[in-house]
Amino acid sequence: MHKNSELNRVADDLVVTMDYILTVNGEIVDSSEEDGPIQFLQGFGNIISGLEAHLGGLTVGESLQVNVGAKDAYGEFDPEQIVDIPLDEFPEEICVEPGVELEMKDQDDDMLFARIVSVGKSRAKLDFNHPLAGKQLIFDVKIVALRQPTPEELEHGHVHGSEGHVH
Repeated sequence: MHKNSELNRVADDLVVTMDYILTVNGEIVDSSEEDGPIQFLQGFGNIISGLEAHLGGLTVGESLQVNVGAKDAYGEFDPEQIVDIPLDEFPEEICVEPGVELEMKDQDDDMLFARIVSVGKSRAKLDFNHPLAGKQLIFDVKIVALRQPTPEELEHGHVHGSEGHVH
């Protein structure tokens, strides 16, 4: 493994440690301030493509503001992802009211996430779009550190923490 001092620019196949602030419509919606910087394997799609594409060549300590359009972030808003579901299909323990976020599985056992948009007398509208779909994202990032990945991280395509996998 190389010493960190030998790593001076973000490049594919390196572990990047980065602080960030995500702003949407002038409002901060996420940041690394509370949980500390994120770590990801550059070039493996561990972060949204529109941000990852701008990081190559940045040096440790360097900051950058990146504007990412919906297409290169969470996709355009798709009205077909809003679905009417009969109220009697909801389990009793679920509070069916606007704003409630749900996790469910589809027929293939894949996880789906949805928000209840509205509730009528017999049906609820669920929005399966990502909450940031259709939005312009502004990232203020700062590269904190770079390191070589372990062979296992490279093989798996993502960073592992001191206790195994980092999600």
